[in-house]
Amino acid sequence: MALHPSGSREEVTLVQIETSDFSLVIKGKPYHQRYEGLQQYRKMDFHDTMQFSVHGVDIVSVSVFDIEQGNLVKNVNIKPIFFENGIYQVIVIPKRNTNLTFNHEHPLLRQAISRVDLPDNYMLMGALQFQNEVGLTSFEIHSEQQKLLEVTLEIFPTKLDYKNDYKKLLEEVNEEIYNLAYHFIRKTYLGASIKLDSNSHPSKAEFYRLISKHFVHFIQATDRIEQQPHHNLQKTYQRARGDQLSQLDSRSRKFLQKTPHLFVEVQKGIDIGNRRVMPLVGLDIKKELTYDTLENRYVKWMIERLIHKLNDLKNTLLLRQNRWDADVDQHLIETLSRMENQLKGKLKRHFWRNIRKLDRSVMSLVLQMAPGYRDAFKIFLTVSKGLTLQGKFYQMSVIDVATLYEYWTFLKIGRILDKKYELISKDIIKINREGLFVNLQTNQSANRIYRHPITDEKIVLTYQYYKGDLPTIPQKPDTMLSISKKGKDYSFNYVFDAKYRIDYALEGSYYHSRYRSPGPIEEDINTMHRYRDSIVASFDGPYERTAFGAYILFPWFEEDIYREHHFYKSIDKVNIGGLPFLPNTTTLVEQFIERLIDMSPEEIQKEGILPRGTVAEWKSGLEEKVIIGLVSTNVDYTRFEQERVFEMPATNLKKGWQEGKYIALYAKEGVSDKNGVSMYGQIESVSYISNGEKIKFDVNHWIPLGNLIRPVNYGVAGMALTTLSALTEAKELPELFMKSSNEVVLWRMLRRVSDKIHLQLDNSLLDNAKKIEEYTIKDITIKINQSTEKITFSKYGKEESIELGYLKKQPSMVFKRLLRILD
Repeated sequence: MALHPSGSREEVTLVQIETSDFSLVIKGKPYHQRYEGLQQYRKMDFHDTMQFSVHGVDIVSVSVFDIEQGNLVKNVNIKPIFFENGIYQVIVIPKRNTNLTFNHEHPLLRQAISRVDLPDNYMLMGALQFQNEVGLTSFEIHSEQQKLLEVTLEIFPTKLDYKNDYKKLLEEVNEEIYNLAYHFIRKTYLGASIKLDSNSHPSKAEFYRLISKHFVHFIQATDRIEQQPHHNLQKTYQRARGDQLSQLDSRSRKFLQKTPHLFVEVQKGIDIGNRRVMPLVGLDIKKELTYDTLENRYVKWMIERLIHKLNDLKNTLLLRQNRWDADVDQHLIETLSRMENQLKGKLKRHFWRNIRKLDRSVMSLVLQMAPGYRDAFKIFLTVSKGLTLQGKFYQMSVIDVATLYEYWTFLKIGRILDKKYELISKDIIKINREGLFVNLQTNQSANRIYRHPITDEKIVLTYQYYKGDLPTIPQKPDTMLSISKKGKDYSFNYVFDAKYRIDYALEGSYYHSRYRSPGPIEEDINTMHRYRDSIVASFDGPYERTAFGAYILFPWFEEDIYREHHFYKSIDKVNIGGLPFLPNTTTLVEQFIERLIDMSPEEIQKEGILPRGTVAEWKSGLEEKVIIGLVSTNVDYTRFEQERVFEMPATNLKKGWQEGKYIALYAKEGVSDKNGVSMYGQIESVSYISNGEKIKFDVNHWIPLGNLIRPVNYGVAGMALTTLSALTEAKELPELFMKSSNEVVLWRMLRRVSDKIHLQLDNSLLDNAKKIEEYTIKDITIKINQSTEKITFSKYGKEESIELGYLKKQPSMVFKRLLRILD
């Protein structure tokens, strides 16, 4: 069979095993798109070899498909041929008149292979499918008397490097989740005399010793559960007379709104207009107690699972007795039967009969902490097969890889933030028991809140961010990164959504012709558009976006090549795209998150298309002008304040005063007790008085500033102009002077770092100054040199500079340089 870089392939025989009793064949496609084609296979330099073992009675030959040679060979260093989401046909043809059966621990796989009768014989046939499931899997062929064959296969991931990325991903998820959620489990295991290495499984004898030790405690735990069971309140609705309605919710209110004809006038009722009315009938809320909770279903499932294990152990012992005619300890058989019957009897009780079967996987704090539940769950984990101790994982290898990847992306972004930012609070990572395995809780958000060590700005990482109050439908992206910026009363939100999908851009495909290299699937990019466009809010006006960008995180490793991908470049254009993200591929994501945090609000607004704050930013962009007027005497200050006016000589008017919408009073030293600027007001009207020698401004009302703007050796000779945004943010008088956009951008940047910024002007009088000579923050002096078009930073006599143009085209670069110097 020749392999080609592209094109579909028919199924081939992957495994062929001949024994004296039967022939076994496994058929399927020996490749996946990532491994497809010998040329690509070698180019990617995968050295993975598949773990494959066969043990049994009278084995004649074992052959496995070799992807390089294209045919069946003896089992030596076989490359991967079994993959997640693959479907593999299993055929067993008996050679003797024996009744063969197929056995697998998982019931779905066990039931997938069934007997097909033929005219002169029969065969076992069916298909095994592994949906995003990775790791070892074993099945057995039995005759009526004995196990004839055991086959172990290794299922490989299709989007991760098995030896590096997948195992590293497991370790990093386990380190976070289990240290947080399973302290008591980990401690118990360390205290127990159980030893299991990563490649072993508990034998049936080990299971018996464990269950014998813990069975009584398990029964006691379930008895306690029956005495104090976990319960929920179910809400139901029933029709009732209007005078009997006790409380209303949205549904019962909606019912009344839709049935206005049911309202009648009464003496005592609800006042509506000039009428007093009461509904004839409405929906009354009734809450009923139910014990059919996911936690109780899980405990019932544990009991059923233990019954199965006990029965399996007993049958194994009985089969051994029949085969070898050996005496089996009857006490052991009776003990197993007694434990099995005791558990079966428990399920016949009224409480457990009303608990339905588990139909989903669940893990909640009830199982970890509630009396009875905690002990039962701990014991069950102790005696369960596949439990690995000492910092390893609890059957993590069978969690579907897509879910595992989603968990890992959230936890890894948290670790990235841990490196540079101070963690100030963290929710306990909530888990639920969706079946036997541990999952992060999907119906509740988990937050990690960080503080920028220099700017003091807040950064919030949220898992399962839920936004329900939307004009269309609720949205729930995997992870939301919310970044606060100084001077803004809202946060800048970014969606990061894990997608365990990738298009490999095979030659000849549409994706290859359009994008040339592997990347995220177009459908997932469309989902990012939906997230960004759907997550909106209204703030006393039209709806505005609160999500500034949305990005797919997908499993790929070639970061340098991906930098040229269309969906990487689209991030700079529309703030939507994809980023490769794996345990050994984190550079692009780390750099991108750091850039988002370093960017100024103004820089962020320029990248978006009408996101939240755009209206406010546009209004502030008009730069509403404020006239700063000098008040020289206490008498004038008191009169201006009381009469809501301001008067000044017409000769003090400066160019541009007509644009002023507000007046701010500058009290000269010795005037009042507020030397500086402490209040301002909106101008209602302007008039000339004293034969045109003076000008009078009538003010709507005076608005106190949050803090006094101190003169710090500067003053106002007559009148100065500033902007409303500068006035409300300034701490010192020189900060009100900014003539160029570069000075404004740099000042706002420095304000993110500190409230203590000192400005030196080229004149001690604000209205006579022409430029800012320098900014001083902490131990750093910053100067804008227009002639050399550079910004110079000086610290302890050492200077370094950056191009002035970055203030407009990429201010985050200047900010990053500032942070490095401050550090």
